[in-house]
Amino acid sequence: MGSPVARLRIIPMRGQHIDAVMEVERLAHKTPWARQVFVEELHREWAHVDLVVAPQPGAAERVCAFCNYWLVHDEVHILNVATHPDDRRKGHARRLLDHVLDFARRKGCRFVTLEVRKSNTGAQTLYESLGFKPIGVRPHYYADDGEDAIVMMLDLTPG
Repeated sequence: MGSPVARLRIIPMRGQHIDAVMEVERLAHKTPWARQVFVEELHREWAHVDLVVAPQPGAAERVCAFCNYWLVHDEVHILNVATHPDDRRKGHARRLLDHVLDFARRKGCRFVTLEVRKSNTGAQTLYESLGFKPIGVRPHYYADDGEDAIVMMLDLTPG
């Protein structure tokens, strides 16, 4: 029997995962996205929602975390990363981000971009550890409280 981490898998979201993704979204964000957003992502050819799932005895796999990202021409834009509170500090976000960066490289992308709350220094530290650099600010970006977003970018071009 392998370690619990070894049994984790990254899989694409399907319709049957929406309820579990919504649970993670509600628990992870003070203003969660609407269910319809995730349903619509399933039908966009450029949209990807990948999940970290863990096996459960006698049940379907449990969704631990997810990452929603878009492939737009030669860029990947990360829209949403969330981890279930019970699964935080276990490397799931890093695992997903590594997966997305591998995807971007395989697709020949030049850049990966994202926005992150100015107050979310933990996420910023994670992104910086992966090579992202802050490149700007979107003032009052978050509708729920008017918080600024830090725009971060990872340059994948050689050199």
